[in-house]
Amino acid sequence: MNHEITLEVAERMIHAAKSKAEELKILEDIAVVDASGNLKAFVRMDGAWLRSIDKAIRKARTARYFDMETAEIGKMSQPGQPLFGVEHSNGGLITFGGGIPLKDTDGMVIGAVGVSGSSVDNDAKVAKAAVEACSSRKSATA
Repeated sequence: MNHEITLEVAERMIHAAKSKAEELKILEDIAVVDASGNLKAFVRMDGAWLRSIDKAIRKARTARYFDMETAEIGKMSQPGQPLFGVEHSNGGLITFGGGIPLKDTDGMVIGAVGVSGSSVDNDAKVAKAAVEACSSRKSATA
């Protein structure tokens, strides 16, 4: 099986995330990266903060680099924890909620989504909606 996120899936994720943001009445920057952490799809909703573009992309990359939600990495990167200071690596990572890895039906991580522009809780809700848009299908790949 090809363990790669397709453009179709990335676009479906963007649409679901945008719909959730509209439901919450917020404006978000939404990024989807592939298995290598490279940008696959991106949208900045009209009026979304420019400063959140980079944060959304970094959240997606961070989730992919560690294959875990950025909120979990945040817990592990506190003083005295095993990943303290990790946010300074890889050109800068984001260690708070809003980044979630995407797995295919075989459990392989094929990419990630990152969302920024609102509260951390809202960013995480929007990112979760993006991931859920793919979980109802048989496979996240073509």
